[in-house]
Amino acid sequence: MAQITLKGNAINTIGSLPNVGTKAADFFLKTTSLETKSLKDFLGKKIILNIFPSLDTGTCAASVRAFNKSAAELKNTVVLCISKDLPFAQARFCGAEGIANVEMLSDFSTGDFGKTYELEITDGPLAYLHSRAVIIIDEKGTITYAEQVPEISEEPNYEAALKVM
Repeated sequence: MAQITLKGNAINTIGSLPNVGTKAADFFLKTTSLETKSLKDFLGKKIILNIFPSLDTGTCAASVRAFNKSAAELKNTVVLCISKDLPFAQARFCGAEGIANVEMLSDFSTGDFGKTYELEITDGPLAYLHSRAVIIIDEKGTITYAEQVPEISEEPNYEAALKVM
């Protein structure tokens, strides 16, 4: 279990992020058009998983905007923004914000992604949502970077994440 904080108050996740150097577990998530995508759909490219609780918070929205801007400059890379927000809300956010360089994916239907990657929050006001994390996967499916953001109301370390690209 990882302990993180929400505005200074301790909350927990069901486990710890996967270790750097291990193979990324497959997943099945919904796109904004309700198609199912898996990790296998993106192999052959570098993959940035930008994971967060909900687009309805300023910090989560800021991370999508930041990675959207970075994604435009990265070669052979896809940025997947993952939350439990409904795909309709994700599509509405992207349309309103002009977000076009990232792919939004939702874990709303099963929650399996949050459990498999051990980042589901277990207690506190955000229980059952995803913690804020960034995971980078290389073209062959190996994890090359993993950051569990210790204070969920803060943004991830973009510089450190993009340095491994």
